[in-house]
Amino acid sequence: MSFKNRGEYNFVPRNVASRNSVFFMCLASFCLGMFFTNRMWNVVPEARGISRLSKLSLSSNDCHKKNVLEYGNNTIRILDKSISSLEMKLVAARAERESLAGKFNISKEAKKRKYFMVIGINTAFSSRKRRDSVRSTWMPQGEKLKKLEEEKGIIVRFVIGHSVLSRGILDKAIEAEEKTHGDFLRLEHTEGYMELSAKTKTFFATAVSLWDAEFYIKVDDDVHVNLATLKKTLSAHLNKPRVYVGCMKSGPVLARKSVKYHEPEYWKFGEVGNKYFRHATGQFYAISKDLATYILINQDLLHKYANEDVSLGSWFIGLNVEHVDDKRLCCSTSQDCELKAVMGHNCAASFDWKCSGICRSAERMADVHERCGEPENELWTSNS
Repeated sequence: MSFKNRGEYNFVPRNVASRNSVFFMCLASFCLGMFFTNRMWNVVPEARGISRLSKLSLSSNDCHKKNVLEYGNNTIRILDKSISSLEMKLVAARAERESLAGKFNISKEAKKRKYFMVIGINTAFSSRKRRDSVRSTWMPQGEKLKKLEEEKGIIVRFVIGHSVLSRGILDKAIEAEEKTHGDFLRLEHTEGYMELSAKTKTFFATAVSLWDAEFYIKVDDDVHVNLATLKKTLSAHLNKPRVYVGCMKSGPVLARKSVKYHEPEYWKFGEVGNKYFRHATGQFYAISKDLATYILINQDLLHKYANEDVSLGSWFIGLNVEHVDDKRLCCSTSQDCELKAVMGHNCAASFDWKCSGICRSAERMADVHERCGEPENELWTSNS
């Protein structure tokens, strides 16, 4: 009898159903295994990537540390070299100072002493009458000049170099004048109008080598000076290590060759018509010891422009220097200095702008001194 004849149902044997269940279970297990395996493979590379990044990071840090160490070592070597160079320059400066001290017969006591200021009066071979007018007015003579150095710490000298013809008639005339007055500082310098920048540099280098002072001053021989007032004026700047005092200006850079004060290197200052940087007018200026020492050490490197006041200003323009603009150092002799003298506020230095000094100073210095000079005993009674 057939099963089909008993109804419409299809009967599936039990062993067949069991085989199907096993098949589906195996398939599900296989899929789960594949899913789990894929997840693991996705995780592992990430971990490997992190490991690689860590190694790269450590390697990068090591390189950075190595670069920093190498930079530090190079910096130290550069600093050592700079310090050694400065030490050599200082040794050379000291040797030059000793040599100059012997040449100028500067005593050991004078070398050890601290002075307040050294005043260098710029003069020329042809300026004998100007020098005599200064000697007869504001510059002490003979024993008073020595007393000025010993009691007030002020050294005053006429500053001049040598003529083109060595030991010529001009040099002999200065030597004879020196024997009479003993108030010259002879420089290793050949005189000439176009050599004023070199002369200024040589003066400061020589002065700071010979005398240890707070201030070093350059003044022209046609300018009137009140020494007590000048000392009082500069005393206000004693605690400033790098100070540059004068009447500051900024004139035009003159490119035309036919004019006075022509600047051959005008192109260095920009376009035609530009002005110079701020600098003290050349008739009178003062600098502190550190700046004079800077000139001494670097004198072979300092550039000289046509005008000496511009040259001096250029040597300081890139340094940490305080520029002091003090109009008491450039009073007019017409009315300004006389009016201030009457009011009891004397000028430290006086001259005429139109003449770049006192006009006809050899004839007029005595008159200016009478009208604008400080009281006769002011210098000796002052406590400053």
